[in-house]
Amino acid sequence: MVPVVSENLKGIAPDDLARVREGWKISPVSARKRLERMKAFFRFFRFCHERGWIPTNPAKPLKPPKGQPLPTLPFSEDEVNRIVLACDSFPNNGIYSFGSGERVKAFVLVLLSTGLRIRDAVMLTRERFEGGKLRLYTQKTGPHVHLPLKPEVLAAVIAVCGEGERPFWSGNGLPKSCVADWQRTLRKLFRLAGVENGHAHRYRDYFARRLLLKGVPLSDVSILLGHSSVSITERHYAPWILERQNRLEGLVMATW
Repeated sequence: MVPVVSENLKGIAPDDLARVREGWKISPVSARKRLERMKAFFRFFRFCHERGWIPTNPAKPLKPPKGQPLPTLPFSEDEVNRIVLACDSFPNNGIYSFGSGERVKAFVLVLLSTGLRIRDAVMLTRERFEGGKLRLYTQKTGPHVHLPLKPEVLAAVIAVCGEGERPFWSGNGLPKSCVADWQRTLRKLFRLAGVENGHAHRYRDYFARRLLLKGVPLSDVSILLGHSSVSITERHYAPWILERQNRLEGLVMATW
């Protein structure tokens, strides 16, 4: 089998891979990820080059596609109100049975109030909620940040904790599976609330947009979101920075 594999690899040229990439009918973001996997395949088989099966990495010359991903839009205040209200009619089923609506509402309130990613919210423990604040820790940036919470948000979280350590995960199975469960739960909630194009990241956008419109410096928003650099925050939320600037200009003009 080795001679067959080596001959097939030798026959792969950059132009061949380029033609394959041209046939991808996917978004620039998906194409970029697929190209990364293609390049990783040939990097993984570096011994192919060392053994003389291929002269070079044919995927190396390929450039990532151009194009910026379309940003998700934050929830409007009306959509937020409908989502929170829909929690009260959420069906009581699943592993938590009765009280599912209360747990879903607590989860939604945490996402709206902190801008956490779903996985970070799933991994929260009761001891992280102390003194009316949430002690944040982001794996990307490392520093601890204490985020104040409204009393009703804190009360909702403590109520669903019961005697358990985690409010949003039983601790059984893998966190990845729990994240998938919560994604399905949120999709069901969006349908109940009549919110179109609902997506978990829109909670994060809502949190960031409110901060920016209140004049919070971009560097501080970046820390709260757990971004590794301010440039990431600016790239994702530039439209809302402009909206904030327009609002500030309007305030100045109102004094004329």
